[in-house]
Amino acid sequence: MAVMSADLNSVTMNVSLPKPLKRYIDERVSSGVYSSASEFVREAIREKLQREQVQAQAKGTLTTKLLQGLDSGKPIPFTDDYFKRKKRALLSRLGGKNQRA
Repeated sequence: MAVMSADLNSVTMNVSLPKPLKRYIDERVSSGVYSSASEFVREAIREKLQREQVQAQAKGTLTTKLLQGLDSGKPIPFTDDYFKRKKRALLSRLGGKNQRA
């Protein structure tokens, strides 16, 4: 007879870990931060998923802004002289601080 999980959406998965990672998880569980290794792993996976979602959103935002920049007008050649002039103009606006450009 199969043992059923209390949560019908849960499944069991076996994972092999290097000893240092297993010790780390055991330490976190012993400290009381997590009630079980499974809780630790679930939280780690949730955090990874959230980071990936944030990165995907950031990538989408960056792509949108790059495309907006490409469509924003006549291109300007980015030369060393162009950046030096921009730096001088910025420093001038800031009151002439550090005008070594």
